[in-house]
Amino acid sequence: MTYNSVSATEEQKFDNLKYRPSLGSAPPTAAAPIPSHAVASAISHAVRDAVQQHSTWVRPLRQEMAQVIVGQESLIERLLVGLLANGHILLEGVPGLAKTLCLKTLASCVALRFKRLQFTPDMLPADIVGTMIFNPQDGKFRTKHGPIFSNLILADEINRAPAKVQSALLEAMQEQQVTIGDETYPLPNPFLVLATQNPLEHEGTYPLPEAQVDRFMMKIVINYPTRVEERAILEAMATTEPSLGVRSIVSREQILNARQVVNTIYVDDKIKDYIVDLVLATRPPTAASLNLNGYIQNGASPRATINLTLAARATAFLNGRHYVTPHDVKSIALDVLRHRVTVSYESEAANVTSEDIIRKILDTLPVP
Repeated sequence: MTYNSVSATEEQKFDNLKYRPSLGSAPPTAAAPIPSHAVASAISHAVRDAVQQHSTWVRPLRQEMAQVIVGQESLIERLLVGLLANGHILLEGVPGLAKTLCLKTLASCVALRFKRLQFTPDMLPADIVGTMIFNPQDGKFRTKHGPIFSNLILADEINRAPAKVQSALLEAMQEQQVTIGDETYPLPNPFLVLATQNPLEHEGTYPLPEAQVDRFMMKIVINYPTRVEERAILEAMATTEPSLGVRSIVSREQILNARQVVNTIYVDDKIKDYIVDLVLATRPPTAASLNLNGYIQNGASPRATINLTLAARATAFLNGRHYVTPHDVKSIALDVLRHRVTVSYESEAANVTSEDIIRKILDTLPVP
């Protein structure tokens, strides 16, 4: 059996998993006619027109951010992917690589409510989600919402907060709601957590729980700029008053409309099978067939399959296409999978990272 094809038995198993309404939920109706080629073509043209119509803000937003951020085109594109796919993003890089500046610039270009949280070891969950405050005048408690009730949350140095604070973010990141006392409050839509962490300094830091790491759609590793980019940074920032102001380019309605269009972007069945094969290659027994079984301790969860598909659709949208190509999947796979594949002790001893494993999977599996 090849990676991008399935047997008749597996097709039957997949068909049995499909949702079917109960017998009493609705009266039986006649089967819908299969759309003709003309109808399918009309739908394709409609999606293509919608992509062109609702992506007009992409180029101006990139140009506006480029006035402050030198280089880092890949980082800017990943941030836009997270914004379109409703996925939280974790940035990792040494100090001074403009992680915080890039996230603040994105927030300034988007007409959304933005809050920055500087995580520290003495932070409490109430500092993020809010708390109940007693009012002595009427003898009742009232709810005071925390800064998490915003659209964009910059969690700066997120790994400096203890586990109790990290757990307070789990419900917000997954369910987009917060429970304070006996009440549950929905968070505004859109809601996005943009977090940063320093990979070098470990004193006074706490490793992020695996459950929280998996809730980040992408983990982006920022590298040093090139010599040309470093020279441009010197010209722009070597002053006591650097120009960091940007205009608001995108509105809330434009983002929500673009997300609806992203959901309609076409993904071929072969590409869907390819995405599933990539994720399954991180788990046994498929990992064993690629000689990776001894290097992987834990593979990627089904959340990786979902996020990889959404990120590929958002990438196609940013490139002005109404369909996903295999290159869209391969270009975003490393950022989606690197934090979801846990390497074994043998891998650490051999100096093999999760990125090395993912690159081997991408190079080995046949591309549709």
